[in-house]
Amino acid sequence: MNIIINAFSARRGGGQTYLANLLRYTEDFQDAMFFVLVPDSLSIPAAPRIIRLPIDWPTENPLLRACWEKMMLPRLLKELKADVLFCPGGLINTKPPPGCKTVTMFRNMLPFDYIQRAKYPLGLERLRNWILEKAMLRSMQNADLVIFIADYPRQLIEDRLRGRLKKAITINHGLTERFKIDDAKVPQRLSWLPEDGAGYLLYVSIFDVYKNQMEVVRGFHRLKQLRKTSEKLVLAGVHSTDYGKRVIEEIKRLRLQGDILLPGNIPYEDLPSVYYHAKVNIFASECENCPNILLEALGAGRPLVVSDRPPMPEFGGDAVVYFDPVSPDELANKICTFIDKPTEIERLSMQAKERSLIYDWKDTSILTWKAIGELDEE
Repeated sequence: MNIIINAFSARRGGGQTYLANLLRYTEDFQDAMFFVLVPDSLSIPAAPRIIRLPIDWPTENPLLRACWEKMMLPRLLKELKADVLFCPGGLINTKPPPGCKTVTMFRNMLPFDYIQRAKYPLGLERLRNWILEKAMLRSMQNADLVIFIADYPRQLIEDRLRGRLKKAITINHGLTERFKIDDAKVPQRLSWLPEDGAGYLLYVSIFDVYKNQMEVVRGFHRLKQLRKTSEKLVLAGVHSTDYGKRVIEEIKRLRLQGDILLPGNIPYEDLPSVYYHAKVNIFASECENCPNILLEALGAGRPLVVSDRPPMPEFGGDAVVYFDPVSPDELANKICTFIDKPTEIERLSMQAKERSLIYDWKDTSILTWKAIGELDEE
């Protein structure tokens, strides 16, 4: 079985993490060859049956990449005698040759969340999400298999397409071992983090309107009004966006410059330490397909305060504390219920650690390749 993976769109952390971990576990599929189209920046596992295909084309440009997929990829699929074209990025821009099945994924919820889309000003971002919505629906409807990461987005798409999906399956993402921290492998505390005595609350995410850093800042301000708060707030992520600038202005307005740290983008290898040494981890997003940050924070075994918007409850279960992500008062009140109670912190920490154990990349990979392999039998 020849599987061609078009992952040229995997240019950010989540997409790259997914593909790298998926390809780590192919040993149970000895009859398959994996031909991989990926950006130069992404390293993939070295294995005899995993072949990286170099392409002399400017695939970093979405429009030029789409042209290549339309004109050149069908010829490549025919030359490789492809049995399956797997497009994990969510778009299939290629007409495959006869006998070649197609597989895609639903990874981007934002184009389907009209409330969040409306928060962007009229312009390119709104146009982009409108185009993506149409293109993704068309790709999923035409695909022989659509892989969903959670049941909530699957139900949303099945309702939109009214039974026109050919085949669908839900497979949760996994969690890499480096994020599953126990007392035997405690990561070293990074020098820039707040002193251990005071502690810190942590929210890791790119600054964007649906991530609600503004509400987290206001919730932290409210927390300081409710109790003597020595803890700092760390907002880790790219904040050089228009929304990020507005959040920084709000920090200044509330006179919280000395209490809130903005370290910017954190290197991936440093994230386990940042999660683990936090007193509380926060995840306030309103719009997710798979909340990878939530999974990573679970593995740190620290109390988690999480947005109650779906699909977050599918992943957090009863191991986290939920709050309305647009209510700063509710965020502050929920944190107050446990932050000064060592037994509650210990209970929530244990629940988070136990919950993280159900997310395993090997299971994700085996289920994915099995579902794709079954297409060849149909």
